[in-house]
Amino acid sequence: MAARSPLINVMIAAAQKAARGLIRDFGEVEQLQVSRKGPSDFVSTADRKAERTLRRELVKARPNYALLMEESGETAGADVSNRWIVDPLDGTTNFLHGIPHFAVSVALERDRQLLAGVVYDPVKDEMFWAEKGQGAYLNGRRLRVSGRRELDDSLFATGIPFKGVRDHEAFLKQLGAVMAVSAGVRRLGAAALDLAYVAAGRYEGYWETGLQPWDTAAGIVLVREAGGYVTTLEGGPDMLATGSILAANDQLHGTLGKTLRAGA
Repeated sequence: MAARSPLINVMIAAAQKAARGLIRDFGEVEQLQVSRKGPSDFVSTADRKAERTLRRELVKARPNYALLMEESGETAGADVSNRWIVDPLDGTTNFLHGIPHFAVSVALERDRQLLAGVVYDPVKDEMFWAEKGQGAYLNGRRLRVSGRRELDDSLFATGIPFKGVRDHEAFLKQLGAVMAVSAGVRRLGAAALDLAYVAAGRYEGYWETGLQPWDTAAGIVLVREAGGYVTTLEGGPDMLATGSILAANDQLHGTLGKTLRAGA
């Protein structure tokens, strides 16, 4: 079992406590499918409850840290160096439809650099965690990105734009370009888990645009600590600011980026 730092222990404990409530609420979702309004309202309530639990646990452990949370936005802290970045329910649409693929995501940013990340899938009881310079782990097992070198052997993940989101045509061109040269593309609907799966070698790479910092912060740390590369689609470093992300193993990051840019 890998030794976990006090920081990681705080993050894991907070994620697990929030996840217990989500699992209870997830068991009720199917009963609410008879109403169009009911499930959406219920999921919003579940989301907010999980966020309140995370806030309470993180503030109790580190009272001076700032917070950036999906539901309640940014909260300043006396400690200007440290900021939690939290998504209490990544994969909300899956949750709403009774699809058991969602996660709690918690990251710590220190002096504007991502330091640690936890992504917890409570349905599968998979706890992904990583700390800068200490490696990435799944339930205590060390993670390493895939070693595949060829696109035609590789499986990729992405997020598909939906109603109200721009650039559907640009995305379809990117998707077509990757489909033409790869073993397949998956869209499972939870960005944090997509990144965790790249870190675990389940996917060779992942790309998406239009994301928020809480969607990707923890996953970025996981991929980096598992030996992968993470940039914007254009190859830049500002993933959190732009909402654009390209994560892949060390063999295929450049090739996947070129393929996507050529497709666009």
